[in-house]
Amino acid sequence: MTLTSATRELRICRIRDIKSTIKYSNNGCTRQADNPQHIAENLLNREFHADKPNEKWLTDVAEFKWYEGIEKHKVYLSAILDLYDRRIVSFVIGDRNDNPLVFNTFDAAVAANPDAHPLFHSDRGYQYTNRPFFYRLEAASMTQSMSRVAKCIDNGPMEGFWGILKRERYYGKRFTDRESLVKMIEDYIYYYNTKRLQRNLGILTPMEKHQQYLFAA
Repeated sequence: MTLTSATRELRICRIRDIKSTIKYSNNGCTRQADNPQHIAENLLNREFHADKPNEKWLTDVAEFKWYEGIEKHKVYLSAILDLYDRRIVSFVIGDRNDNPLVFNTFDAAVAANPDAHPLFHSDRGYQYTNRPFFYRLEAASMTQSMSRVAKCIDNGPMEGFWGILKRERYYGKRFTDRESLVKMIEDYIYYYNTKRLQRNLGILTPMEKHQQYLFAA
């Protein structure tokens, strides 16, 4: 995007009174499991650049709330992000932040990308530090990397995706049923992967960036 076009967009937004969403502070952070069975070094080491798809994957789980009267309910979104094109490789939504949520997300990513053997980076949550998950990574010929305790920036792009999703579709809204909240998340991830242009990708969507690499290979 040129400076002129960016200026034109800003002018149109001002005329139409279109404003950016508020950036809320993120209170989440890397927390070590109480009894971790396996801890990996921070091999990613904040090297958030990748030269090709499926070279480096990041993952995490985010919490979303919906309300039935004054009663609060939660759903959890587990997702895997590719550092090359910033696409969401796979995601699963569940009512519990547990092992099946994370394992199913990983299995879906492997099924969709059977030849992928990326560096796999996460925080030190209990789902990622147990041996069954480590064995899954080994079976898929992936190398595990983990953020250091209380160092959210070690998983910065994944945290950044949560911020984008919540600022654009979640903050400032009150969801009163599970179905509408789940649909919002599903619709947004489709939009993010296929419609939302990103300047750091050369004004392309994640899937356009992904396809561009495949066509050039």
